[in-house]
Amino acid sequence: MTFTYPAIITPHADGVGFHVTVPDLEGCEADGNDLDDSLEFAREAASDWIGVELEEFEGNLPFASDPEDLTLEEGQFIRMLLVTIKLLPDND
Repeated sequence: MTFTYPAIITPHADGVGFHVTVPDLEGCEADGNDLDDSLEFAREAASDWIGVELEEFEGNLPFASDPEDLTLEEGQFIRMLLVTIKLLPDND
């Protein structure tokens, strides 16, 4: 199962690395030393967030926002995160 969510990227104030927030997934955030690492850590965080939601809360996932509807502060930009979740049958 594949999900796509917009991620807001904010460069760190010291100029080294980025902070990534996935606004549709409450509390889903990540940091990295470069853009690739930051996005990969955000993808992992989103994957964990979605996985928990699917397992524990019956999969009531939020719809993805339209990137054009998101408000950005100066210096921020958006990238779309593609998150793939492998669903395995219960082995109970």
